[in-house]
Amino acid sequence: MSTAASRPASATAPPASADVVRQVVVVVGAVLAIVLAAVGSGAFGGTSVSGASGGALSADATPIAPATTAFSIWSVIYAGLVAYAVYQALPGQRAVDRHRRLGYWVAASMLLNAGWLFAAVQLGQVWLSVVVIVALLAVLVRIFLLVVHTPTRSRVDAIVTDGTMGLYLGWVSVATAANVAAALVESGFDGFGLPSGLWSTVVLAVAGLSGVAVAVVGRGRIAPMLSLVWGLAWVAVGRFSGQPLDTAAGVTALVAAAVVLVVVLVLRVRAERSGSARARGEATRAS
Repeated sequence: MSTAASRPASATAPPASADVVRQVVVVVGAVLAIVLAAVGSGAFGGTSVSGASGGALSADATPIAPATTAFSIWSVIYAGLVAYAVYQALPGQRAVDRHRRLGYWVAASMLLNAGWLFAAVQLGQVWLSVVVIVALLAVLVRIFLLVVHTPTRSRVDAIVTDGTMGLYLGWVSVATAANVAAALVESGFDGFGLPSGLWSTVVLAVAGLSGVAVAVVGRGRIAPMLSLVWGLAWVAVGRFSGQPLDTAAGVTALVAAAVVLVVVLVLRVRAERSGSARARGEATRAS
C-alpha cells in the first residue's frame, strides 16, 4: 500500500503552491458572497429578495415561507463564512488535510449562494433559483459529510468550521423547501386539487425528517439542529400570525422542530455516556 493511501485523514503533507491557490479562492468566494448578499438584500438600492419575481420569494408567498425575522440568521452564517475564509487562510492552516478537502467545496457553496441571488433577484427566475439552491444543498451535504468524517484539530476549528457549515446546511434545508414551494405557487400549481394545508404539512414533515437524518449522520451535532429548528419555528410564527394563515402548517412546523431537537439531545446524551464508559474502561485497564 502506498504512503498516500495509508495516511490518516488528519495527516498533512508539506505546503504547496496549490494550497495557496485554494486559500485565495476561498477568500475571494467569501468576498463575493458578502457583496452579492448586500446587493440582494437591497442595501445598495434596487430590488430585494422579498420583492423579486413579484414577491414570489417573500415571507408571505407560501405556507412554507418563514417569517421575515428568520432570515436574520444569514448574518450569522455570513459572519461564519468570513471567519472560515480567514481561518483557513492562516499560514498554519495551509497544509491541513481538512481544509484541503473542504476548501473548494466551501468556495463552491459561496459561489452558488451568489448565483442564487443573481437568479432570484437580477434575473427574477424562480425555477432557476430552485436549481441553484438544490445544487447548493447537495454541496452542503458533501461538506457536512467531510466535516463529520475528517477529525477537527482544535476547539477553534470546531466552532469556525463545524459550526458554520452546520448552520449553513440546516438553514439551506429549510430554504430549499420554501424555494420549491414558491416556484410551484408561482407556476400556478394547484396541488392536484388537494388542500394546500395537506401539501404544506407533508413538505414540513419531510423537512423534519431530513433534520433527523442529519442528526443521525452527524451523531447529534448541534449547529445543523439550531438553524433547522430556527427556520421551522419561524415558519410556525408566520403561519399563526401572518399571511397566509395555516394552522396545520404551523403545528407541523413546531412538531418537526421538536422532533429534531429531541433526537439531537438523545444522540448527544448517548454519545456522552458512551464516551464516559469508554474512558472508565481505559482507566480500568490501565490500573
